[in-house]
Amino acid sequence: MTRRERLGILTMIATMLIFAAQDGISKHLAEATNVMSVVLFRYWFFALFVIAISSARPGGLRAAARTERPLLQITRGILLVTQVCVMVYLFGALGLVEAHAIFSAYPLIIAALSGPFLGERVGWRRWSAIVLGFVGVLVILRPGFRAVTPELMIALLSATLFAIYSVLTRVAGQSDRAETSFFYTGIIGGLAITLAAPFVWHPMETPGDWAWMAVLCLTGAGGHFLLIQTYALAEASLVQPFAYFHLLFSAIIGLTVFSERPDSATLVGAGIILFAGLYTLARTRFRESG
Repeated sequence: MTRRERLGILTMIATMLIFAAQDGISKHLAEATNVMSVVLFRYWFFALFVIAISSARPGGLRAAARTERPLLQITRGILLVTQVCVMVYLFGALGLVEAHAIFSAYPLIIAALSGPFLGERVGWRRWSAIVLGFVGVLVILRPGFRAVTPELMIALLSATLFAIYSVLTRVAGQSDRAETSFFYTGIIGGLAITLAAPFVWHPMETPGDWAWMAVLCLTGAGGHFLLIQTYALAEASLVQPFAYFHLLFSAIIGLTVFSERPDSATLVGAGIILFAGLYTLARTRFRESG
C-alpha cells in the first residue's frame, strides 16, 4: 500500500468523524427548532461551497453546469435533499444508533440495484451477502416480536433513497464529470429545500443554537472538502469500506452525548449488516481488480 493510499484511508476516517459530528449537531438542532430549518441552512452553506469550488476550477460555473443529462442530475439533487431531511428526522425519532444501524444497509441495496440499473453481474456470493444483510435488518426490526413503527420503516426508506441516489450518480458518471454531479447535488438540493422550508419555517431562538448552526455549516463544507481529497488520494474501492466508521462514530456520540441505550438485537443486527456490507465491497473490489 502506497503512502497516498494510507493517507486516503486516514482522510476517509476523518471525514466520517466530521459527518458523525454533523449528525449529533443536526439531532440537537432539529429538537430545538425543526428538521426543515436545520437542512435549509445546511444546504444554503453547501450550495455556496459548491459555487466557490466550481468557480475556482477551469471553465468555472459554466463548465460545472454543463450536463448531458439534466433531468437525471435534477432528480439526484432532489433525492439527496429528501434523504437528508428524512435522516435528520430519524435522529430525533429513533436516535443516532438505531437510525444508522438500519441506514448502513444502503451498500447492500446498491449492490441489488446494480444489476438491473447498471448492467453489472451480481453473482451468488454478493446475493448471499445481500440476503444476509437484510437478515440483519430484520433482526433490528424484529417483526412479530415488537411493534414495527413507521419510523423504523422510514429508516429503511432512507437507506433506499440514498442507494437510488448513489446508483443514479454512477449512471450520471457515464456521461458527466464528477464536478458536474457535485455542482447539481448542492445547487438543486439548495433550491428544493428553499422552496419547501418556508411552509414549516421555525426560527432559531437562542444564540447557542445559532452557534451550533454555524458549526454545522462549517463542518459540512469541511467534510465535503475532505471527501473530495479522499477520492483524489486513493481509489473509491479501497477507501469505501472505511465509510462504515460513520456508524461507529455516530454510535459513540449517541451513547455518550445523548445517552442512547440500543438493545442487544440492534447491536447484533448492525454487526450482521456491517459484515455483509464489507463482504460486498470486498467482492466488488475483487471483481474490479480481476
